[in-house]
Amino acid sequence: MTRSELVERLSRYYPSLTHADISASVSVILDAVTTALANGDRAEIRGFGSFRLNHRPSRIGRNPKTGVTVNVPAKIVPHFKPGLELRERVNLSLEINK
Repeated sequence: MTRSELVERLSRYYPSLTHADISASVSVILDAVTTALANGDRAEIRGFGSFRLNHRPSRIGRNPKTGVTVNVPAKIVPHFKPGLELRERVNLSLEINK
């Protein structure tokens, strides 16, 4: 689901709110998560999940096209861990669709 699809779906659920208000709300939430991660903090949305940073150490990799070994530098990547409620809803929907 893209940001615009999320805004459209929320617009249908909450017709009393304007499209601009919903778009601004989504932007504020996503910006808050982004800012928290950029500051090295974690962000948690109860019932949905948490976002944190994973530190990946440097390693030796291979270029699959040439086979040449290359040094892959260490990096920090965002990681999402779904919350209990989200996991249960996904598992329930998968069981229903079997």
